Amino acid sequence: MQATKKATINIALVGNPNSGKSSLFNALTGLNQKVSNFPGVTVDKKTGAAAISPSLQANIIDLPGTYSLYPKSADEFVTYDVLVNPTGEDQPDMILIIADAANLKRNLLFCSQIMDLKVPVIIGLTMMDIARKKGVEIDEAGLERELGVPVVTINPRKNKGLAELKKMIELVAKEKQSVTPRDFIDSLALAPEVVTEIRKYVQVKSDYAALHVAVNHHELQFLNGGQKLAITNSLQTHHFNKTKVQAEEIMQRYARIKHIMKNTVVETDPLQKQLQTEKLDNLLLHRFWGYVILLGIMFFMFQSIFSLASYPMDWIEAGFGALSGWLTDVLPANRLTDILVNGIIAGLGGIAVFIPQIMILFAFITVLEDTGYMARISFLTDRLMRQVGLNGKSVMPLISGVACAVPAIMATRNIENRKERLITILITPLMSCSARLPIYTVMIALVVPDKPILGFLNLQGLVMMGLYLLGFVMALVIAAILKLFISIKEKSYFIMELPVYRAPRWANVGTTMVQKAKIFVTDAGKVIMVISIILWFLASFGPGNKMQQVTTHYEQLKTAHPEQSEKLDMEMQSEKLANSYAGLLGHSIEPMIRPLGYDWKIGIALITSFAAREVFVGTMATLYSVGESPEDGDATLREKMSNATWRDGRPVYTLASGISLMLFYAFAMQCMSTLAIVKRETKSWKFPIIQFAYMTALAYISGLIAFQLLK
Repeated sequence: MQATKKATINIALVGNPNSGKSSLFNALTGLNQKVSNFPGVTVDKKTGAAAISPSLQANIIDLPGTYSLYPKSADEFVTYDVLVNPTGEDQPDMILIIADAANLKRNLLFCSQIMDLKVPVIIGLTMMDIARKKGVEIDEAGLERELGVPVVTINPRKNKGLAELKKMIELVAKEKQSVTPRDFIDSLALAPEVVTEIRKYVQVKSDYAALHVAVNHHELQFLNGGQKLAITNSLQTHHFNKTKVQAEEIMQRYARIKHIMKNTVVETDPLQKQLQTEKLDNLLLHRFWGYVILLGIMFFMFQSIFSLASYPMDWIEAGFGALSGWLTDVLPANRLTDILVNGIIAGLGGIAVFIPQIMILFAFITVLEDTGYMARISFLTDRLMRQVGLNGKSVMPLISGVACAVPAIMATRNIENRKERLITILITPLMSCSARLPIYTVMIALVVPDKPILGFLNLQGLVMMGLYLLGFVMALVIAAILKLFISIKEKSYFIMELPVYRAPRWANVGTTMVQKAKIFVTDAGKVIMVISIILWFLASFGPGNKMQQVTTHYEQLKTAHPEQSEKLDMEMQSEKLANSYAGLLGHSIEPMIRPLGYDWKIGIALITSFAAREVFVGTMATLYSVGESPEDGDATLREKMSNATWRDGRPVYTLASGISLMLFYAFAMQCMSTLAIVKRETKSWKFPIIQFAYMTALAYISGLIAFQLLK
């Protein structure tokens, strides 16, 4: 019997910020998600596949949260374009609106606007438990009757109501019955001549969509030049005043919403009870204790990154060491074995060992976001941000920069003030991203003793936390300096709705950990694979016949002094590496980096890690593998680096050189992707060049001072 092919529909998931939209997206799609960019813009586009029924599949598009259909930021304009564009590739067959029952009046404004676009609509009512705590009771059947569209109560964090929601999606997809027969308000009456003429020029589905074309026709990408000219002439002919039309629309909508609320919602005196959220905020947003608690949470996070990850890291490191030793024993000694063991396996092993720390870091970040505390950090630090020319909205991109600077810089699009957005873009890479974590980890393990402080504090964890705090402090210092030189003058405001505190959805935390580890391995792995192979070639071959001369010389010495064969083998490997292409390149730049305490191998790693910071560890793994003796085949990278010495026998990695290197990477712009995204967001090469110059100078000077003081 042939299987029936599933029908597929596009569902746009929309709603106000903090309404539960992301939780529903994760609950419906699970691991069947992918993140890309919307066409033509650097804004995240999250899509996911969801099985609605045996015969129906849904492609769910998670759109950026917005409070109304009139966009103010780049993120909101993406939502707007998808919903209004009648010919876009993401044009939804159905719109699923998430409405917060605890703030129903405000949410219904957006719902009513979406309904008037005349696309099938389902309203998912969330936060019913919070509404009841506030003393709000909602007549769901009455609300559905008043609005004329299906209303389904859901709690995506606890997977409640999802079965009912899927049944409703299937029903609407089959019968197309959720398009309201009448407008929520009479959109045509707001500008009859303009709306009528626009519907002749543009194939929109409703009078209200035509009204939005009139308001934003200059920014709408789906309109051609002729359509824009005709619309402009029509607006001038009929003296269209968009501000007046928008104000009249909002007043009419709230008038009807007030009537609906009166008939369907019963609200007791809100002063009768104080929510637990308010009690917690009194402590967590306190002018003194709020900062103490924030530092305590950061301290616990970085202590955990070291202590919890130590065992799996040791297992992974030992596993790759054993794998390299085993492959060396069983495979024939030839170039192919050499490139596999000392190129590919060494490079990947050098990065795979840090997967546990990456997963723990993102687990903490997800928990902070899920619980609602991340938004409090923005609110708490707003006063501090204003001292350096920013506001609380800049904090979220900076915090996101702890994961990766690229999406963090994209996240600055919700900062309306151009000066604050530009400063935030220029300082965000100073936040220590997850790509720096492998470098910090291996260097801290090499030069910082693993010993307790005061009996319970881990010194290595304290150093790690210090590096992250140092990046944040330096970002504030640079922001204060940039404020003096950037002359853009705009008024700034910071309005933010704080979400209620919720227990983290552990399935979501687990999903994020797996996804981020997968992205880290695949993205970093591709780069490391290519660079490791190139490095193996550069470290295995040299110009002319120099490598052959070294081999011949040491073979003669071994014949003359067979008792020193093992020592001479090690010297030969080291000499061959020094005379390879990689060795010659490294030695050529060594005079510039020697004052910082770096040898030529570190110099090679500085160059290759410009592709991506985490490549530093893979580079070191490859270089130390190519130059090692066969007896060291199963040694870990940390052991090889710990044994590295200068020609006079001094260790390469000391406290002075280790601190210098960590400071260099804390401040250096070692990422091509970040520079590319800065150019794309600022639409100029001037700012990425300025950013690269000041960060490189800051990194070199701080590394130089640290080494000279500590050596």
